[in-house]
Amino acid sequence: MARSLTSLTDEARIALDNIADRASGLIHPSVRFGVTGLSRAGKTVFITALVHNLLHGGRLPLFDAHHSGRIARSYLEPQPDDEVPRFQYEDHVKALVEERLWPDSTRAISQLRLTVEFETASGWNRMLSAGKLSIDIVDYPGEWLLDLPLLGQDFREFSARAVELARSSARADLSAAWMERAQAIDPGAKADETDARELAALFAAYLKACKADERALSTLPPGRFIMPGDLEGSPALTFSPLPDLPATGAAPKGSLWAMMERRFESYKQIVVKPFFREHFARLDKQIVLVDVLQAMNAGPDAVQDLERALADILSCFRTGRNSLLTALFTRRIGRVLIGATKADHLHHESHDRLEAMVARLVDRAAGRIQYSGAGLEVMALAAVRATREATVERSGEALPVIVGTPIRGERIDGQTFDGETKTAIFPGDLPDDPDSIFKDLESRSAHRPLTDINFVRFRPPRIERTAEGMTLSLPHIRLDRALQFLFGDDLA
Repeated sequence: MARSLTSLTDEARIALDNIADRASGLIHPSVRFGVTGLSRAGKTVFITALVHNLLHGGRLPLFDAHHSGRIARSYLEPQPDDEVPRFQYEDHVKALVEERLWPDSTRAISQLRLTVEFETASGWNRMLSAGKLSIDIVDYPGEWLLDLPLLGQDFREFSARAVELARSSARADLSAAWMERAQAIDPGAKADETDARELAALFAAYLKACKADERALSTLPPGRFIMPGDLEGSPALTFSPLPDLPATGAAPKGSLWAMMERRFESYKQIVVKPFFREHFARLDKQIVLVDVLQAMNAGPDAVQDLERALADILSCFRTGRNSLLTALFTRRIGRVLIGATKADHLHHESHDRLEAMVARLVDRAAGRIQYSGAGLEVMALAAVRATREATVERSGEALPVIVGTPIRGERIDGQTFDGETKTAIFPGDLPDDPDSIFKDLESRSAHRPLTDINFVRFRPPRIERTAEGMTLSLPHIRLDRALQFLFGDDLA
């Protein structure tokens, strides 16, 4: 990056926030757990399933504190940050359990506090610990995380990178309308609000087209152009990169270039810096959810773009071990879990291959995180398991299949599903060697699937109830392993 993401003033404010957090933690121990991922990776579902399983005594055999019976109870409490919207857990559970619908995607930051009362495994720890831990879950869109590198760029650098991406073969058709208009405008001409609004609208439309299922592209900053929220129509969101700016020299006073540059800096000050300082820099644990199956289904361009986005995301994390002294002023993320979601769309024989695929995507950034001393793991999981495995006979051969209820309108082999009928699907296999997919990405058709995986979206499962009418916990794949990696030490 061109320059540091934070100034000395930013770091001083971060330090004050951390001191306040640590002081509060002496009375009420807590950890701040960040949950992020790119579009449709399953952030909302993951949080809902995590909380539901802990509240309802889910099947978590590999989560030691739960399996050994040391968790006395888990319950929700008011969150610590009153200015942050609450994660609407109850609404999401209703959608999953009663309506069998996937909840709406993350559109903004939200928070939830889950408190766990437990008995520590060590007699010494029982003398020192209250046996109570609050997990402050911070849910935020991955698109916001992709904005953090903007803090290290000036407008010229931002424009150069945005235009380079827009001109790539993966995006040229989607960016054509914006590029044509941007190239027709003289950046040194007098600033005009109509021009600014038109360019911003065309640029936002191009980013949204990149995000659509057909392309599934991931590197889409500025993130608020896709999720504007209450800033829609504000000057801070009414700007656009400009192509072919001079390599040196300042923007002429009163020019369109100067206007765009000023608004880009406002975007960083109003949107990006507060998110970094007030939320991101205060995290202790982090999960990044990755839907690599959707990218593979969209084709080589989507996979390469996902690799670029993950490198940008992971490069922003402040990872490492916290000593007693440094932890007072600076927070480091001690555990990072990369979750390869939708493992229930594959037979379990392909789960190791799915993990290998994601590990290959994050290879470079993973080395930096591990070098910092932080724990890192890549895991194939499904926070809510929508399918079960079975075997069918075909031409005398036993084929492993997955059984579930495809979402209404899903299609495969010419069949359109009605959203009610259970179906057995042979999902196909991922390749044994993940490098075999990456070696010849450039030679493949840009928008054709990379594998023969039958990618179908399924409805949430019908949840079992006990004879007394109690709802059982949401089924999952490896949610218990994820909990053990992230919080096992805190509940030891």
